[in-house]
Amino acid sequence: MTQTSPQSVTEQELQKLEVRLEELVDTITRLKEENRSLRNQQESMVTERASLIEKSEMARTRVEAMINRLKAMEQGA
Repeated sequence: MTQTSPQSVTEQELQKLEVRLEELVDTITRLKEENRSLRNQQESMVTERASLIEKSEMARTRVEAMINRLKAMEQGA
């Protein structure tokens, strides 16, 4: 049986801890970038939604105006 010294065990534990910390830092960095990307995407979609709502409202107004003109023409005939 080989015995490992307490210093060696502590060193191994520190190395494992260091590796784990590096993994956590990498994960945090990746999540921050993903979060930034998702926020940008959300902002873009909110802007696009507002534009589509405005276009829809304009189309509805135009259709209503055409219906009113057709009704006026029908009543005038």
